[in-house]
Amino acid sequence: MQGVREIDRQECPRLMATAPVGRIVHTPRALAAVLPVPFSLYADSLAVVRTSAVSQLAGAIGRAVIALQADAADRAVRSGWSVVDAARATVVSDLAECERVRERGPRSWRTSHHIFFPVEPELVSGTEPGERRMVHDARRTRGDVM
Repeated sequence: MQGVREIDRQECPRLMATAPVGRIVHTPRALAAVLPVPFSLYADSLAVVRTSAVSQLAGAIGRAVIALQADAADRAVRSGWSVVDAARATVVSDLAECERVRERGPRSWRTSHHIFFPVEPELVSGTEPGERRMVHDARRTRGDVM
């Protein structure tokens, strides 16, 4: 039976490293917002996002939980994957670290992008098409409402 298979946590960063673009989900004024962002992996599994100091996203950094999602899909063979890192983001403020991230981190889409923030891999999840895991609860009987 086809369904969705969980991706091992150690496999998630390897897959994320292959994605050209990610999406940041944050909640300005308690409403969900999704923004495409340049990102790259830095120091193995740490994703680093680049944005402008005047962006909507810059205002959310440090105040709320954000999620970085990356994926890939091949419609022809109906395969793909999706990985999400949920975390609290903080701006890279150390000047030396900022320069290292600038050299190795994501490229800017605009010249005004000069804030970097890491997305610590706190809550990591990944899925891909695969065998559906059947959950069986032995306590459930045929008369139970699901």
